[in-house]
Amino acid sequence: MKYIDLHCDALTQEGVLQVTKERLAAGGCLLQCFAAYVGEGGFARFCTLADAFDGMCAREGYSRFTGGVPRTDALNAMLTVEGDALCGDAGRLDALYARGVRIMGFVWNTPGSLGFPNFPDYAGLCAGRVPPALREEERGLTAFGFEAVARMAELKMLPDVSHGSDKLFSDVASFKRPFLATHSNAAGVCGWARNLTDEQIAAVAGCGGVVGLNFCADFLSPDGSAAGQRAALLEHAKAIVAAGGEDVLAVGSDFDGIPPNPYLPDPSFMPRFLEELAGAIGARAAEKAARDNVLRVFREAL
Repeated sequence: MKYIDLHCDALTQEGVLQVTKERLAAGGCLLQCFAAYVGEGGFARFCTLADAFDGMCAREGYSRFTGGVPRTDALNAMLTVEGDALCGDAGRLDALYARGVRIMGFVWNTPGSLGFPNFPDYAGLCAGRVPPALREEERGLTAFGFEAVARMAELKMLPDVSHGSDKLFSDVASFKRPFLATHSNAAGVCGWARNLTDEQIAAVAGCGGVVGLNFCADFLSPDGSAAGQRAALLEHAKAIVAAGGEDVLAVGSDFDGIPPNPYLPDPSFMPRFLEELAGAIGARAAEKAARDNVLRVFREAL
């Protein structure tokens, strides 16, 4: 079963990669999204990573995807953005678009010019002073963030609310156009603030978007065993479908941004997972989750 993965961090990962062309081919990947995670580097960091993406595509023979229909005779690659690449300059959206970006996230785990993240106190979380379930509910998009979302609608770029606060989520949803949570799970199954509530999943579905299932073990279950992670992935998938319908589920692995999941450590293991997903939610729903839901969004929104 061919699949589309909405998020990986291979562009910024050093050392041994989880995502390689060989593993993507072995897993049956149709399209892999490569995130330009900019961190504190802003637009300059984005430009460096966009150059790296271009070099990777030329070196590995990926077919660059910016809309339309992915090639079925090639491994397709799409450049996305994670974090504040704009740094207060809306004109930079046009530069991102010109480099092939069609999906842009607003924040990572710290605030920026566009808005606020899931975690109200990321430093406190890392230090163990605050629980991972504590959510940022009051602060959302900034005034500049609203301006950016409006311009993204004109350009036909898709907003990505993964890592965004609850208020940022509702601010983006208020535009009533398709948006994505490229790598987020179900808070009803595991209570991390990075996961979406049932109401949020339904809101993504109501706007015609998708939620990409994240393979990060911490966000899935306290049970870190391979068996526990397998069960948790299927439970999150079923919970997302229950909350938003079978048209909302997608894949957003977060490979190379997370430690290897003991059940699903790299893309070559995807066929096994998709087979078990079909057993859990049905063959047609699994095909939609694997690729068709994302293809629909791309067709309608880009």
